[in-house]
Amino acid sequence: MNDFDFLHGSWDVANRRLAALLTPGSEVWEEFPGRSVVRPLFEGGGNIDEITFPTLGGRRGVTLRLFDREAGKWSIYWSSSRTGRLDPPVSGGFAGERGDFYGDDSYEGLPVRVHFTWHRLGPDAARWEQEFSADGGVTWELNWVMDFTRTGPATVGL
Repeated sequence: MNDFDFLHGSWDVANRRLAALLTPGSEVWEEFPGRSVVRPLFEGGGNIDEITFPTLGGRRGVTLRLFDREAGKWSIYWSSSRTGRLDPPVSGGFAGERGDFYGDDSYEGLPVRVHFTWHRLGPDAARWEQEFSADGGVTWELNWVMDFTRTGPATVGL
């Protein structure tokens, strides 16, 4: 528990996303800003955040992170205002300042293995990365990076 306490608060988020996912030779990246607010849940056993993407027509996303006390693992769930549905979770945990989380999903009808990596970079910075694998985890494509810069302190839990 409490692994994600570092994330509570307000953040500016610099996004860098691969324009064409799972396309061999694709090297064009889109860059756009985001703003995120992360609130604690269950005294460190979870949190919820909402991120806005002002240059993407006001798109929003919500992440729910929950710690399964019995399994000793985190599950991370994502939903986007673009789809309105809850995506399948990734699960895992932290070793030191790095967290690795894996799950299964699909991208444009193709089954993919998903890997999220969290990097705690001190009290006021963090990095999240997303990779997809279309071959069961043999090879991975990094397709989204978010660099977080703190703009405000942790807020009171919901």
